[in-house]
This record gives sequence, structure tokens and C-alpha cells, in this order.
Amino acid sequence: MSLHQDAELKKAVLELPEKEKDKLLVRLISKDKMLMKQLHFQLLENEYDLEERIEKLRKQLAQLFDIGTSQIANTPHHSNFIALSKLIKQASGLVNEHEKVTKDKTSEAEFRFYILKRVIRDHERLFDSSYQSAAHKLHKYITGRIKHAVGKYAKLHEDFQFDYREDFQNTLYAFGNTTLKSYISEQRIDLDLN
Repeated sequence: MSLHQDAELKKAVLELPEKEKDKLLVRLISKDKMLMKQLHFQLLENEYDLEERIEKLRKQLAQLFDIGTSQIANTPHHSNFIALSKLIKQASGLVNEHEKVTKDKTSEAEFRFYILKRVIRDHERLFDSSYQSAAHKLHKYITGRIKHAVGKYAKLHEDFQFDYREDFQNTLYAFGNTTLKSYISEQRIDLDLN
């Protein structure tokens, strides 16, 4: 049950002396690591720190995919489909955390398309036709990631859309030339970013 559903408890908490409320607040915040990161960003950081975070994540993702590319062969085998899915999920988790902390939509869209770009550039053979269930799961998952990234792109300011348009279109075109074409049309994802 949330505090908003228990009006009596909410009123009692609000009536606590300031010192007790502060102690309680600090105790509660320390139990939620994501909230601590969000508050640190909101209260103690500025636009320079955001740029630093963006650059750090850019390097993290590049390193993650460089390592992944050296470990995941670009051949349609069961283990490669599974390993690539794990790599994409790990990279997406880093972007999810970045977005939750910073609320920066522009860098989020950039990173989501970076993931897609590296996946199709480094592992294009894993998107050839395959009857393996691991391939089907990967294709379905990446189609969801494409749909999500296109939605993020659509919400960007038109100036940012212009800056990223060509790179995004090339990435989506590359996916559209694979077996994902049927998945993409099934999901009704518009690959034209005009």
C-alpha cells in the first residue's frame, strides 16, 4: 500500500517535527540506490557533469561492443544468438539507468541507435534467415528495440532529429534489408524518418 492510499499515515508523517522528518527522509533515500543517483544528479550536478556522463557512457558502450564483437562470432549459431541478446540487454540496461538518472532524451535516443548500429554492423549474419528458436527470439527482441528507438527519435526536437536523421536512416535501412523486414512490417514500424 502506498502512502497516498493511507491518508491517516500521510497526515501523521507530514505532522512530524522537521528534524524527525529529515532523519526519516535520509533513511528512506539511502535504501533506494536509483533514487540516490537521481537526487545526486538533480541536486549536485550541472550541464558539464551531464556531458561527462554522456561521454563516459559513450566509451562504456563502445568498449562493451568491442569486447562483445571479439567474443561473439558473426555466424548463425545458437550460442551466438544468445550471447548477442545478452550483450544488447546489458547495453540497454546501461542506457536505461542513464535515462532514469539524467532524464536526457537526446542522449538516450543517440545511445539506443548506437546499440542498433553496432549490432547490425558487427553481427549482420545473425539476422539472416534461420529456423533456430534463439534466432527468432533475438529477431523479435531487436525489433522491439528498433520500435522503441524510433519512438524516442520521434519525440526529439526537430533540430536533433535533423542532426541524427541520416545515421538513423542508414541503421534502419540496414535492418530493413535483413530477415527483420517481416518482423518490422508486422510491428508496423515506419522506417522512414522524414
